[in-house]
Amino acid sequence: MRLLVVTLALVACSCGPSTQAENAVPEYSYQVIHTYPHDRGAFTEGLFYENGFLYESTGLNLQSTLRKVKLETGEVVQKFDWPEAYFGEGIVKWHDQIYQLSYKNQIGFVFDFATFAKKGEFQYQGQGWAFTTDGKQIYMDGSRDVQAAQSDAEIRILDPATLKETATINVTADGVPVKNLNELEWVKGEIYANIWQTYKIARIDPKSGKVVGWIDLTGILSSQDQQGTNELNGIAYDAAGDRLFVTGKNWPKLFEIKLVKSAR
Repeated sequence: MRLLVVTLALVACSCGPSTQAENAVPEYSYQVIHTYPHDRGAFTEGLFYENGFLYESTGLNLQSTLRKVKLETGEVVQKFDWPEAYFGEGIVKWHDQIYQLSYKNQIGFVFDFATFAKKGEFQYQGQGWAFTTDGKQIYMDGSRDVQAAQSDAEIRILDPATLKETATINVTADGVPVKNLNELEWVKGEIYANIWQTYKIARIDPKSGKVVGWIDLTGILSSQDQQGTNELNGIAYDAAGDRLFVTGKNWPKLFEIKLVKSAR
């Protein structure tokens, strides 16, 4: 009996750490593949890549814009300047249109993709922070409380035709709600989300809402480049070229990166 008890205890001890390691959320670092110039004056709030160009939304009152930018040079080749009252946020392309959120106005705008001509408006509850799409649905984050100091731990699913909410994804990591989801990007069946005021990106399973990976971009900006900058906030993915780009608010550079799994 004494031998049986000892054996069971050893089995329990040996299985515990292994099971915990298997359940832990994988962590990733990065390798910089290429560095591109980025406008230091761009308070980046939304970003996506399309046919050799970056499409970027910038925020702040009197500075909010929708831009088309040459990837290689950072040159702004097309721009829409927002009216004074609006603070630009996330953007997404849907067919021949661009949808763009505003911060606390609870109003979004519809633009012609080719000309940036304004075509309409839409409404939503609370704050608008970010948009992305899987080609079938649109995903949005923000807060349902317009005065909240952080975003909710959820991603809304919208009908692309009406921009009405159809469902929500509750985002968790190890069972804990993950708040402050910021700029979004659809990458290989996952939603990548900047975590506001950090150098981290969450890789989210859209079916379960669980974080399936953490990307830590600490150190990607040199101490010299960090002067006058704000947080990481901008993810774009080139699906055809399998290229991942990241930047931030008032960053002087945009980086093409490759993920590297961190050793535990």
